[in-house]
Amino acid sequence: MSEEKQKKSNQFTIMKDDSTDGHGGYGVGSVSLENISPVIVDPNEERAFVDIGAMHARSEVERRVKFIPNKDEVPNGKLYWIVWVTVEQSDKGPYYHGVTGCEIIVDRSIKRAYKSMPEHVNHMDKSMKGHVIVDHMDQKSKQLLGNFLREFNQEMWENSSDELKQALPQ
Repeated sequence: MSEEKQKKSNQFTIMKDDSTDGHGGYGVGSVSLENISPVIVDPNEERAFVDIGAMHARSEVERRVKFIPNKDEVPNGKLYWIVWVTVEQSDKGPYYHGVTGCEIIVDRSIKRAYKSMPEHVNHMDKSMKGHVIVDHMDQKSKQLLGNFLREFNQEMWENSSDELKQALPQ
């Protein structure tokens, strides 16, 4: 797949819709996930990419493995990060509103992966609320993520908070 074609297929959702349109009926109080996207950071292959499949634990790195809640059961696994990126709109334009990273450790040889589902749910929620939680990520992964977000859309990066820019230095 060409670089340009791949970049176009990896898009963040920029605008969210009001699913209820103010009618107050069915769906009131439900959470809209239309403005959140999962970014996979792979420090092993030195790449970062949007993979919408992660919304349902079906990303490229999560397929064909059984999730287990104990990290010790995947001692030879490879580290990946699923980073929940929320995009919002301001007067200046779209920006990265919330960015939170969650680890996943995958051992393909035994078809097992460690993933803390409560952590992923909580971090997704915190991303939607505008939090930046990446301090627990390794430096290489933070650099890959920062470079990806800057290159993906320079305008969104420039419109983002100083907190995010300081958390993901160049």
